[in-house]
Amino acid sequence: MQHAIRISCNRRNLKVVRDFVADYLAGQQLSEVVVNQLILAVDEVVANFIIHSNAEDEKQFLDVRVDVHNRELGFEIEDGTVSGFSPGPYQEPDLREFVRVGKKGGVGMMLVNRIMDRVEYSTSGEHTICRLYKTLA
Repeated sequence: MQHAIRISCNRRNLKVVRDFVADYLAGQQLSEVVVNQLILAVDEVVANFIIHSNAEDEKQFLDVRVDVHNRELGFEIEDGTVSGFSPGPYQEPDLREFVRVGKKGGVGMMLVNRIMDRVEYSTSGEHTICRLYKTLA
């Protein structure tokens, strides 16, 4: 993937990632709704890595890459930390139960999975990589 940035694991860098994605998508002739959905999906995955994998440790880094190949938009978020963070298989949350018990959080990956056509996690050495794919019309 050709377009890339590296950020330290601080929540303040979420805006940097959102701007990076928005700038790249500006040249893709997508609707504003689709652009905002894609920004949201990438933002959620990056936030999960920053908060859950790296405990907001600014000494750790994430690499975010984006590219289009054969009308398929691909985002790759790589955690450079030896964290052992490896999400299990995705399971759709029971939103009614969340409301019933007043649970906050836990729906971000549901949104990501609904927005993107494909979401994949893999490991390379001790690094975790999340790949997000969206077929462009």
